[in-house]
Amino acid sequence: MGPLKLISVLRHADFRSVRIAFLLIILVISTGTVGYMLIEKFKLLEAFYMTMITIGTVGFMEVHPLSDQGRIFTSILILLSFGTFAYGLSAITSAIVEGQLAAYFSGYKVKTEISHLNNHVIVCGYGRNGKQACKQLKSRGLNFVVIERDEKVCETIREEGNTLYIHGDATDDKILESARILNAKALISTLDKDTNNLFVVLSARNLNKDLHIISRASEEGSDKKLYIAGANNVIMPDKIGGAHMAALVSRPDILEFLDVLSSNENVSEAHLEEILKLNFKSEFRSKTIADLCIHEKTGVTIIGIREPSGHCIINPAQSTVLSPEMKIFVLGSNSQIDTFKKEYLQS
Repeated sequence: MGPLKLISVLRHADFRSVRIAFLLIILVISTGTVGYMLIEKFKLLEAFYMTMITIGTVGFMEVHPLSDQGRIFTSILILLSFGTFAYGLSAITSAIVEGQLAAYFSGYKVKTEISHLNNHVIVCGYGRNGKQACKQLKSRGLNFVVIERDEKVCETIREEGNTLYIHGDATDDKILESARILNAKALISTLDKDTNNLFVVLSARNLNKDLHIISRASEEGSDKKLYIAGANNVIMPDKIGGAHMAALVSRPDILEFLDVLSSNENVSEAHLEEILKLNFKSEFRSKTIADLCIHEKTGVTIIGIREPSGHCIINPAQSTVLSPEMKIFVLGSNSQIDTFKKEYLQS
């Protein structure tokens, strides 16, 4: 068992009995030292040494010949130390065993939950970008699992709780399969090296042809290779951050407005959401936006449409007929969008 594994195990244990055992041991040593100083008039170092060889039962010679009172005290000290050390050994062993069991059942629970995942998101890497992606996914109520190869980072995830993770290399096909990539709907690769992200994209696309893959890129030119490898979207954080800051100079109000819409803190008021499947109820099929009266009935506004060909229509005309193959982008609060889904779409 390595040091990190031992630390992980012990963190699952109850240390109350261990703390009591250590306090009792210190008490026995202190009592023996003080006792020999008072009864036999030993110096501090002599009394401490005599106490240690007594409770250690190593059989060394006495520091000085003992008086009858000293022999009686030594006998009592041996009995006390024997019971104390027996209790301490039992407490420490119990803590390790209980910690191992807790760690085992904790790991078993995680594996069981992962084995039931479907239509989930796989996040490769739990660095700054990966952690932020997980935060957003969690706020949206989406199921996801993290793949992280750094054991220290995995320990951090474990301490945070409520996040499913797999300790392993995301470039390994077996690790991706253990994350149920065949049942996943999307994969986000946020590894620190573009070459590693490229391997992940290649492996993921080979394992799941329908998977939506989003990858991070750092260097210029890496985005093209990632697209060729099979990524649907490639994000360059530094480039996006710089463009965003520049836009705040030229179009500050528009950017701030968009930030408000995309922020998870304002979902009760209004936010943007895409509806991927327009499974309209029978009475609403093959009708125009005007005929559906979606805004009048629910407060939701359709601000864009993506046709099956990939062409996007911004602010579609009221005469537009909505078909099941389309994706629509709507603006509204959580409650308004939920009402729209319940009123117009099949469950």
